[in-house]
Amino acid sequence: MSLISTLARLEAVSTGRAQPAATVRHRHLSDRPLVFVPLTTAGEAGAPLGALVGTDRDAPRLLVVPQPRDRDLRFAFLADLADVVLPYVDAYAEAVEAAERTETDPETGKRVKVEVDLCADAPQLIVPSRGGIDLVRLLGRSMRFRRTAEQDPETPYPAPPRVPLLGRWLTHFGERARVPGSSLLLAMTDVLGRHWATGQSTLEDQHLGALLAWIDPPEGLTGAEAALRAELERDAKGQLTCPPAGPATDPAFDNKLLAPAIERYDRARTALAAAEDGLEADDRLGALTAAEREIRDLVLSRTLPTWEKVWQGLDLLRELPEGAHVEERWTRDRWSFTGHRDRVLAGEPPQPRRDDAVTAANKLATREREQARLEAQEALDDPLVMAGRRLSGEAFAGEVTDVVMAYSEGKRPSPRPLVTVRTDDRPHLGERTKVYRSLGGKPQSAEFAGAEEDGAYVVLRILDKMGRGKEPEPGSVPEKGDRVCFTLFEHEQRGGAKLPDPEETPWTHGGPPGEAALEAADPVTAEDTL
Repeated sequence: MSLISTLARLEAVSTGRAQPAATVRHRHLSDRPLVFVPLTTAGEAGAPLGALVGTDRDAPRLLVVPQPRDRDLRFAFLADLADVVLPYVDAYAEAVEAAERTETDPETGKRVKVEVDLCADAPQLIVPSRGGIDLVRLLGRSMRFRRTAEQDPETPYPAPPRVPLLGRWLTHFGERARVPGSSLLLAMTDVLGRHWATGQSTLEDQHLGALLAWIDPPEGLTGAEAALRAELERDAKGQLTCPPAGPATDPAFDNKLLAPAIERYDRARTALAAAEDGLEADDRLGALTAAEREIRDLVLSRTLPTWEKVWQGLDLLRELPEGAHVEERWTRDRWSFTGHRDRVLAGEPPQPRRDDAVTAANKLATREREQARLEAQEALDDPLVMAGRRLSGEAFAGEVTDVVMAYSEGKRPSPRPLVTVRTDDRPHLGERTKVYRSLGGKPQSAEFAGAEEDGAYVVLRILDKMGRGKEPEPGSVPEKGDRVCFTLFEHEQRGGAKLPDPEETPWTHGGPPGEAALEAADPVTAEDTL
């Protein structure tokens, strides 16, 4: 945690209200996000109990599994979920725009630009908390390899059609959520926690109700009082008035309400199966319907408050202006969505259960690169974030007090002006340390040339972005009196060393080449394509 984040949390405790941790919004928000509020059964990972899902704030769709141990009912739930999610995804898969992409020419081996189709927009899935992201990833892993009755008539517990396709998309959303700065799948608690600092721990911030209580406490209450009420207050029946933000449920709800309701449902279903005549069957069908309706009402009572809080969080976030680099990161999300759409349409097999060595290394390198890029871009977009980097000695700002024109040595001397900056910051500068500033959206580099008066004056030598002439282009060199900000971190991240192709990996990483894979993917079927 940075020093400025610590200060913001201390101020939140002092004032009784969450303090801004950002002045702009650092994540993309779709005009039409798909909100998914899931519930799972206690004691059984990945067993869904129900969910509220939809894009309309006032008309969510309720999905319920009356008996989570029944595989048929669970598959029916997943099929209903697919009927909501897949049309939403398909709506973004059709509209495309022309874009350029750099590829390797297979004949010459050179990097060339080719024109390809890029989806004009991409879907966005929003869950209440980090546990929802874990559940999306778990559901994707459990569904994408399921066999349907058409694929294998003898398979036990066949999955409904389109369930494997939903699993592939949820897996993609879950994998993309691991890339820093991605907005395809967002947890509301994480996004709110990035933009506001509360007076509680980051673990407590995962309770959406408590987090919103700090950000927007009711009249007459401090954030701490409102958060405590959100976490602990119960009604006359002993149930939490602000249920957890899913997918977990409260033990009091499980023991006092849910378990008896499921037991009544089981008894009603057993009685219906044992009915001997039509009249008796009608009566028992009515009892079964009533028992199922009771479970639906219970699930709705636990998910609807969280549903409303997710939309409340969206309202708060939309009040912040979007950061300058957010659209650039969303474009990379669009490329990711377009690439997965193309793989599905091309009939490629589902994502493997385990990545090979090269794929895993590429994913890790991508996440490290995107994390560094995200941190740099957030600082460039947001003065409050940059203040934290300045406090840690990773950047400095000040006023230009002097500019002396100088030139490099050689046959063709190039301009290397010396700029003196008066600053109150204390950056960690060493001999010839490189620093960077944003010039027209591009990084301009300079190097540390010395300091005066115990570091109050920093002398920098500008190195590039001044044109090719003997004299720097207008505006490329700071002028006396200008306010400037330089960073010790790079604004653009460099790619790492090229990894070998998967089939050329050595025996230490899954080879030697030519050997069969340890685990082959299931064959492609009709349900695996859009």
